[in-house]
Amino acid sequence: MKMQHRWLAILIILMTGVVIVSERIRADMGTCGGVSTTVPFMDVGGSIFFCQIAEAYFSGLTNGTTSTTYSPSNPVTRDQMAAFITRTMDQSLKRGSRRAALGQWWTANHSASSTVGNVPQGVQSDGADLWVANSSSGTVSRVRASDARLLDTWTGAIGASSVLVAEGGVFVTGYTAAKLYCIDPTSAAGVVSVCASGLGTNPSGLTTDGTKIWTANNSGSVSIIDTCCASVTTVSTGFTHLGGILFDGTNIWVADFGDNQLKKLDSSGAILTAVNVGASPFFPVFDGTNIWMPNFGDNSITVVRAATSAVIATLTGNGLNSPVQAAFDGERIVVTNNGGLVVSLWKASDLTPLGTLGMGGGSWGACSDGIKLWVVAQGSPGSVKGF
Repeated sequence: MKMQHRWLAILIILMTGVVIVSERIRADMGTCGGVSTTVPFMDVGGSIFFCQIAEAYFSGLTNGTTSTTYSPSNPVTRDQMAAFITRTMDQSLKRGSRRAALGQWWTANHSASSTVGNVPQGVQSDGADLWVANSSSGTVSRVRASDARLLDTWTGAIGASSVLVAEGGVFVTGYTAAKLYCIDPTSAAGVVSVCASGLGTNPSGLTTDGTKIWTANNSGSVSIIDTCCASVTTVSTGFTHLGGILFDGTNIWVADFGDNQLKKLDSSGAILTAVNVGASPFFPVFDGTNIWMPNFGDNSITVVRAATSAVIATLTGNGLNSPVQAAFDGERIVVTNNGGLVVSLWKASDLTPLGTLGMGGGSWGACSDGIKLWVVAQGSPGSVKGF
């Protein structure tokens, strides 16, 4: 009897092995780039698109219609098409990021932190270092992003507000002085230079379109400065109280918290389109497709499609508490909250909320260096924190 059981067990093992081998043999094979390639699907072996199907499978863009079939001749439904497109987008963002190139996949809450000047507001990255505008102390701090070490401090930036890294230099708005300051990052730290005077009163937001520098002025105007800082043109028609400003590759956009609108401008500063957003819009960011507009007054985010000026979503919750500024790291949107103890995160591709991260106090400016998101916490002294 024991011998019979032993032979039965051996027979079952052999039969199982035959089934496994049979299943492996039935998987389709092809040659891609001179290399033999095997996929789990059994209905694509004769397809002229075998290599493209294999690439889509191995890169995670498709799982097939079942574990062993791809159904290459079946029509693609709209929901399947949406799945393909979003997976492609997400994979491209992840694999094409600086984080992926350096193998730094981890994220942490406050993995780095540095003390800077008093009441920091704006922060921008040049790819290696962070530049922080400290409004109350009138200074600009240079912080190394890799270890959050404070490297240098420039003085003389009265009312330092927003920061722009462009054309090999660092530009800072002087909110109370109505000036544009500039720093040569290759020079030793010292007193900032004045690039332009006579801007509109209380310049706050700062951007460039590649040929000119633009400031959004709280008093209700935009100032346009040529790259040589030789001339300043200030336009006030149609504006009330401006906060943030950005360039989407085609047009300049400004946030007007006086009439709760996001306004698209032409190259001369004339208003082309005005989009109604939430209450008291402050500092938006462009993610390559959409503009994320934090609305300080009603704890919301208005998401606007830049190409059409259409509002595609209004986001609430997720820790929003007097939201101020948005930043984008290629995958995530971070929004600072001046009235709360957290910053709020969303997935940019599908607007999914990703929760909050604790800051310990009110936050203002934000940026990304391609690996970490950085946020300034206001105080005397203030700090810049990365995660």
